[in-house]
Amino acid sequence: MDRQLPTARSRQERIKPARLWWLVHQWAGLKLAILLTFVFATGTLAVLSHEIDWLLQPDLRVSPATVSGEPRWDDIATAAAAHPATASIRSIDAPVASAFAAQVQIIKPDGSRAFLYAHPETGLIQGVGPWVGAQRILRNMHRHLNLPLNIGVPLVSVLSLLMLASLISSLVVYKRWWRGFFKPVRWRDARTAWGDIHRLSGLWSLWFVALISLTGLWYLAESMGLDAPPAVEAKADRAVPDLDLVSRFPDSLAAARKAFPQLAIRRVVFPAKPGQAFRFEGEATAILVRPRANAVWTNPTDGKVLATSRGESLSVHQRISEAADPLHFGTFAGYWSKLPWFLFGCLLTMLCVSGVTIFALRLARRPTASAGQGKPVAFAWTGMGLWKWPATALVGVGLVLVYPLIVS
Repeated sequence: MDRQLPTARSRQERIKPARLWWLVHQWAGLKLAILLTFVFATGTLAVLSHEIDWLLQPDLRVSPATVSGEPRWDDIATAAAAHPATASIRSIDAPVASAFAAQVQIIKPDGSRAFLYAHPETGLIQGVGPWVGAQRILRNMHRHLNLPLNIGVPLVSVLSLLMLASLISSLVVYKRWWRGFFKPVRWRDARTAWGDIHRLSGLWSLWFVALISLTGLWYLAESMGLDAPPAVEAKADRAVPDLDLVSRFPDSLAAARKAFPQLAIRRVVFPAKPGQAFRFEGEATAILVRPRANAVWTNPTDGKVLATSRGESLSVHQRISEAADPLHFGTFAGYWSKLPWFLFGCLLTMLCVSGVTIFALRLARRPTASAGQGKPVAFAWTGMGLWKWPATALVGVGLVLVYPLIVS
């Protein structure tokens, strides 16, 4: 008997770490599953949020056959300034894709914000759109649940820790996981099928989970004060409060093109108050940077170039910051990256739902489950414990705060 005790203890010690990792995996995916599913779903839809607006706003559509080359920025600015809804222009954005109109952000006479949709080739204003559309709603809900940024961004970003814990624990719990990429789904019962689907989906999305986790951690770090400094800060040398910006715009546009010939302009930001400069943002040779990384600032009074920024000249800190958004939302290669990001986002959302389903079906099959308790939904709800209440409340707050966002 004495010789058997060490063996029993050693077995118990071998079992404990595996059991612990399994509990970590279950906890990370179950307790805040409601909030995780909501954040994953809104983030997935946010990848194609511009396209959702395109479906909802007919004036945002153009025929690709009528568009060639770069938008005619000066014609768009002139037409927007002459539109009766415009009190001032804030920015002009190039079309998202060939079937999109350019978007002009304006301030209306009553002080509210709106968009004008302009044909990129002719500058013709096709219609007026709301400031808050699908793109704004989905990005806000995904990024900070419509809460103030200093509260919402850390709350959402901290979920990346759960994702990372789930990722690491899954590799420990699933022995020889690298052999499971092509194992077929066994359909003998619901519990087995959901388990196989969950593991198969998780294996194929390992890279995506890691990427979203790491970029989420970066957003968390930025929200705690580790954000990168701006590349350039440029101010106009003179304050002219009543300057006719649109009449001076062609000079600044020409100067920006001359100063940075490789710049494919994607966005023009107009001065919002005296002392501010025109800012021309776009794409050049640097990869995995937002348009703001490549920019030219010009003085609105005379078109003089005040500063330039090139993606290649950014520090390592700044390059990491610039790469986070393109990698998180898959915007770095147009639809060649956005569509895979959308599909894997759907897979990530389904992973969360299937994990909860597996937990509920496993408990529902136990002989001790009574008739009233045997419904999987009841087991899932109970298994989330007290964490389900703050998770549900945060989702509810995010949805309720859509209304003040729309009417603001």
